[in-house]
Formats: sequence, C-alpha cells, structure tokens
Amino acid sequence: MSTAVADAASQPAEKSAYGMRKNGKQWHALKSAFRPKAGNDTYEKRNAERVAMNVVKAKEKEMKEEKEAERQRRITALKDKRAAKEEKARYEKLAETMHRKRVERLKRKEKRNKMIKS
Repeated sequence: MSTAVADAASQPAEKSAYGMRKNGKQWHALKSAFRPKAGNDTYEKRNAERVAMNVVKAKEKEMKEEKEAERQRRITALKDKRAAKEEKARYEKLAETMHRKRVERLKRKEKRNKMIKS
C-alpha cells in the first residue's frame, strides 16, 4: 500500500514539472502552441531548400543584370548614332556656309573683272 501511494505521489510530480496552475485544475493536460508544420522537415532538408532557393535567386539576379546591360548597350548605341547624325548635319551646314561664302567671293571677283574690262 505504501508503494501505491508513493507511485501516485510521483506521477503528479512528473506532470507538474512546470509548476502548479493558478486556476487549480492540475488534472487537465498542459496545452502547447498549435504548430502543424513544426517538426515535419529535417534541418538538412530545410537547409537544402534554402541553398536551392539561393541558387535560383542568384540566377534570376544574373539574368536581370544581363537584361539591364543589354538595355544600356542599346541606349548608348542609340545615343552615339544620334550624336553622329547631329555632327554630320552640323558639318554639312558648315560646308554649305563655306560654299556660299566662296560663291559670293567669286561673284564679287567677277564683278570687279567686269568693271575693269568695261
């Protein structure tokens, strides 16, 4: 009989490892947080998924950088083309001006020659 009492006394001690409840309902089981996915995956599996995700993100970043580099290359090519066109137009205008000045000079010379001959 004394062993049965000792066993009964040891069981509540194991249950109440956290201490006595405030409300006095020590016979109820202790509740824990509801986490349905906790403990399903091993650490190695989570770590492998993390590594795979990092690889995917690195690849995406590389692809975005390549796309941006291609875009910047096209923009610079377009700017260079426009600058060359503008420079060409400026030179043509300058050549036209020079030609006009030369023609005017020749006309004046012809007028002088005409005046001398007459």
